[in-house]
Amino acid sequence: MLYFAKWKITAIIGVCLIGLIFVFPNFFSKETAENFPGFLPSKQINLGLDLQGGSHLLLEVDIGVVIRDRLETVADEARRALRQERIGYTGGIRNDGRRVTIQLRSREQLEAARRILEGLAQPIRNRVLGTSTTDLIVKVSDDGSVVIRLSDEAIAERKRSTIEQSIEIVRRRVDETGTNEPTIQRQGDERILVQLPGLQDPERIKRLLGKTAKMSFRLVDVDAGPAQPGDRAPPGSEILPSADEPGRVYVVRKQIMVSGENLTDAQPGFDSQTNEPIVSFRFDALGGRRFGQVTSANVGRPFAIVLDGEVISAPVIRSAIIGGSGQISGGFTIQEANDLSVLLRAGALPAPLTILEERTVGPDLGADSVAAGKIASVIAFVLVMVFMVVVYGVFGLIANVALVVNMVLIGGGLSALQATLTLPGIAGIVLTIGMAVDANVLIFERIKEELRAGKSPIKAVENGYARALTTIIDSNVTTLIAAVLLFQFGSGPVKGFAVTLAFGIVSSMFTAITLTRLIMITWMRRRGPATPLPL
Repeated sequence: MLYFAKWKITAIIGVCLIGLIFVFPNFFSKETAENFPGFLPSKQINLGLDLQGGSHLLLEVDIGVVIRDRLETVADEARRALRQERIGYTGGIRNDGRRVTIQLRSREQLEAARRILEGLAQPIRNRVLGTSTTDLIVKVSDDGSVVIRLSDEAIAERKRSTIEQSIEIVRRRVDETGTNEPTIQRQGDERILVQLPGLQDPERIKRLLGKTAKMSFRLVDVDAGPAQPGDRAPPGSEILPSADEPGRVYVVRKQIMVSGENLTDAQPGFDSQTNEPIVSFRFDALGGRRFGQVTSANVGRPFAIVLDGEVISAPVIRSAIIGGSGQISGGFTIQEANDLSVLLRAGALPAPLTILEERTVGPDLGADSVAAGKIASVIAFVLVMVFMVVVYGVFGLIANVALVVNMVLIGGGLSALQATLTLPGIAGIVLTIGMAVDANVLIFERIKEELRAGKSPIKAVENGYARALTTIIDSNVTTLIAAVLLFQFGSGPVKGFAVTLAFGIVSSMFTAITLTRLIMITWMRRRGPATPLPL
């Protein structure tokens, strides 16, 4: 019992020192910690939105745009397929955003039209059942009309994929701004919750998230001549406004020559001749090849760069650009060039986002919460320590030393893993303070029982730790499982509570079972193994 292997002693002391090293930067200002020598950790505990302030945004994804885009694609494909098979229709192909309607000239061609239009459907796989279906439902009427709409399964699948893709792109855009520990998660069927602790420029984030960032490269229709706002565009073209010149419009061909989806990188910079801010971009292999072909075949023509329905630049192609890269200039400020490069690198949103709710939490509220949490933690800490000393004497002091080390390990773990500390997280720490001594209480009471049974001090301590171990592990593991489930399925504040609770459980098991045993053995060696225990 009194023997402890040297490697165990070294490991215990090493864990305590590592925790102390990682928690050390939290006792200094952020600027001071960042200037620590490279061999020392400088990361501090991240404070959540409720503690350091920041922005809370609730975004809604316009799923209707995705459905309309799919139906528009179906309408275009139907037009080409029916013309190819020489199936006539009257009144054009109408798309009202919910269905595509076609009025055939001859009822005899209804079945042929049905087969052709059903061939335009795309497969949809049910992830739960493992079955496959198609995304289009085609219905024909005796009056010669054909109605095409998306199936319920297709709408649900597009809604799911759109939300997932939007969350990923929002995360990329937020990460590019350097915001620490943002919370980005789905809320409901069509909404995304974004919490940005410590955000200094919420307006910039709103601008970044409010842009779809769908970019395309199209040829300017030079045959159409100058146009004015409100003019009608010739067939195959559309009139788009200029992004930086109010009142100016461009007649741009609808055909997309190169899509922004082929971009692999975009970086802000400065033009070497004019020294104005620009955005340099680079295409993938397919986009670079296509870009080279288009510029080679259209030397001398203006090439419009369209972003979210606005022409940000329309330079004239001076020569073929075959390197797969280029630059965008449009009278940008440095901030605008940085933001545009962020948008292009992150990718285009599949659907527009609308800000439904915006809340700004001031740092004063967070400071009050931190102060209240500190007071609660200190009071709980002091009361628990006093209780342990009064009830268990010297053994209570040993438990208090373990409790202090436990708090150090929790702080070091939060700092090392850059976990976010929230107000509920502080509640988790306060709860941990009370729970941390539970294991020691069980052990000490077991030791008392062994002493009353006439066991020697050494045997009583050995049996006390051995017989309490199973109970301690069972109770802590079940609580740890609950903390993991809270983190997995809970929202931001609940996750903050779960994080500190989990850290506290793991560290308290280490300090209560291992550290107190080492301290107790060392104390008994100094006093003599046969000396009666002060319990």
